[in-house]
Amino acid sequence: MRTEAPATPLELVARSIRPSSTTVHAWLLLLPAMTLLALFTHWPALATFIDSFFSTPRPKRGATFVGLENYRQIVDDPIFWQALTNNLLFAIGTIPVSIGLALLMAVWVNDRIAGRTLVRMAYFTPTVLPMIAVANIWLFFYTPQYGLLAQLLSAFGGASYNWLGSKDTALLCVTIVAVWKEAGFFMIFYLAALQQIAPSLGEAAVLEGASRWYFFRRVQFPLLMPTTLFVLINAVINAFRTVDHIIVMTRGGPDNATSLLLFRIYELGFAFWDTSAAAALTMVLLTGLGAIALAQYIFLERRIHYR
Repeated sequence: MRTEAPATPLELVARSIRPSSTTVHAWLLLLPAMTLLALFTHWPALATFIDSFFSTPRPKRGATFVGLENYRQIVDDPIFWQALTNNLLFAIGTIPVSIGLALLMAVWVNDRIAGRTLVRMAYFTPTVLPMIAVANIWLFFYTPQYGLLAQLLSAFGGASYNWLGSKDTALLCVTIVAVWKEAGFFMIFYLAALQQIAPSLGEAAVLEGASRWYFFRRVQFPLLMPTTLFVLINAVINAFRTVDHIIVMTRGGPDNATSLLLFRIYELGFAFWDTSAAAALTMVLLTGLGAIALAQYIFLERRIHYR
């Protein structure tokens, strides 16, 4: 009987690093997605980072290396600081309100109420609408003299008011639109998480005589913390990437009262054609969002209870 000679150490190493057919097939299946991700995500991000250190190319003048000059111009730009202030106020107005409403709606429709399917659809409908359509709907609401709010005010003897044309109310108006659009989207995540909680926990709370508020505060909400972390990170990102309804409703006005950071990037890049300044501001925004997301994850991770 013929026996094979034992494999040498070099042959064993070669066999261990030789890719199997399963591994090759897996990489081939991932290749299209990885190619698209590299071409449309990673390379644009790297190109934006590189462009932020060069001047904007002109027809008779190519781009030249300027170092941190674009970043210095951003710091010296008063409109940037106003846009940053507006964006912070916008985030403060949208994030807690939209998350709070989403949680409230999810708890409500999770109960056995009559017509809860219709209520879920009513809450989720704004989410499936394009932001441009939402902006036009609310633009009709805010239109002076002819809009829905103006008609309601006139019915009760009130005077018409230019809601989007006043610096005192314009930012509040676009904030309300964002909350109306996002609360239903976040509700879906909370509703899915609530339905994963074992019904036996609620039955035990009823037997122990616990109130609904106590059960929510001590049982449901701690178990919803992983979902809250996910929703919070998404809410922060959404608050700083808002541009659609700003363009449609106010275009940053009046007097930059509704100019947010992403709209300022759009304005620099496509209105003033200063692509290098837009690239620098983009990197500032991405760095800030990354730092905020990391801080949220670090500080909230300790309070999360995974099942």
